[in-house]
Amino acid sequence: MGRLFGTDGVRGVAGVDLTAELALGLSVAAAHVLGELGSRPGHRPTAVVGRDPRASGEFLEAAVVAGLASAGVDVLKVGVLPTPAVAHLTGTLGADFGVMLSASHNAMPDNGIKFFARGGHKLADELEDRIEAQYQRHTEPGAPDWDRPTGARVGRVRDYDEGYDQYVAHLVGVLPNRLDGLKIVLDEAHGAAARVSPDAFARAGADVITIGADPDGLNINDGCGSTHLAKLQAAVVEQGADFGIAHDGDADRCLAVDAEGREVDGDQILAVLALSMREHGTLRKNTVVATVMSNLGFKLAMEREGVSFVETAVGDRYVLEQMKKEGFALGGEQSGHVIILDHATTGDGTLTGLMLAARVAQTGRSLADLASVMTRLPQVLINVPDVDKSRVGSAPELRTAVEEAERSLGTTGRVLLRPSGTEPLVRVMVEAADIEQARSVAAGLADVVKSTLG
Repeated sequence: MGRLFGTDGVRGVAGVDLTAELALGLSVAAAHVLGELGSRPGHRPTAVVGRDPRASGEFLEAAVVAGLASAGVDVLKVGVLPTPAVAHLTGTLGADFGVMLSASHNAMPDNGIKFFARGGHKLADELEDRIEAQYQRHTEPGAPDWDRPTGARVGRVRDYDEGYDQYVAHLVGVLPNRLDGLKIVLDEAHGAAARVSPDAFARAGADVITIGADPDGLNINDGCGSTHLAKLQAAVVEQGADFGIAHDGDADRCLAVDAEGREVDGDQILAVLALSMREHGTLRKNTVVATVMSNLGFKLAMEREGVSFVETAVGDRYVLEQMKKEGFALGGEQSGHVIILDHATTGDGTLTGLMLAARVAQTGRSLADLASVMTRLPQVLINVPDVDKSRVGSAPELRTAVEEAERSLGTTGRVLLRPSGTEPLVRVMVEAADIEQARSVAAGLADVVKSTLG
């Protein structure tokens, strides 16, 4: 068996890769590992459990809750809420850990399980390895059964509906100023923020128009949200809105669209927020953290504005690790994962959108004007599916192809090949001063990936 945990929990096709049996077993394993971290005499561990609206989340939630309660963990079910809401409530309620059922931006047939440690923080690799080892130890043929409590020691389960209002109040409460006078279109991807995000923006004073806010369990991320911006772009222009905000299925991402319908990506949002936080004195150590996928234009803009830049591997967990290690306040990814560590323990799409809107309202400048602080260099990303992504770093043919591509680009571009941490594919990214050159080099590398790893 390969490693169950990817870059963002355990993910796969619900009912095939991610079964009820796996969800139950992993939950029992997590109860033994995470529930015992803060164990003391007489202590009953508690877990916060939430999910996005996917149909499969219903049976997976039942399996997770059953596993936790059978292992002696009291469960607070918060229902359909964004991933960052589960992280926030895990921290504020003093729970031993949290569990979120979501496959984020993936298509509806997929689902996933994410665990949060005490305080609402993503798990370190070491903790994931311990959970996985516990799970495998007790599921191998002939393995001993779990040590299960009985009687009054079994976990109790209750709905925690108060979590919704607590989270929305938190979002609105941390804003530096109100949003009165702004007309904003929100695309909720028929996902976990379909109620939360419009409510928070409205409470903060914005005139809100929503699309993609009618989840039925089957339509999550279907042609909408942060991975499909066309509907939001059209709606912003049609409604004459100041700008638009798009989330993904579990609302840990935020992308934006300006009044003319042009995309404002995670790099641009990071740049706007970095300058805003510096002005407010909250950009600790005058530094922003981003990944190797960030556009070169972002790095050049931060250098020009006198803001330090720290680079990490791809994945918001690595951004967060660096932020916590060095005491930085802001970091994120081009894809729209933005972490504002003073107010969230993970990427929070609704919080990011609110802070971006607050900057527009405070300055009186348009989003397009604020985002113009950086100029995006042409960047082409090609996803190559159905290949052996484990060999990306070891295939000599690929190394040769990358070296040739880098020579052709010179100092005006770069190449990045990496296996996806959440999907069975390899990502080929090429950045160049000229878009046609970037497309040509990316297409050539994608062909080599296909022929070498296919």
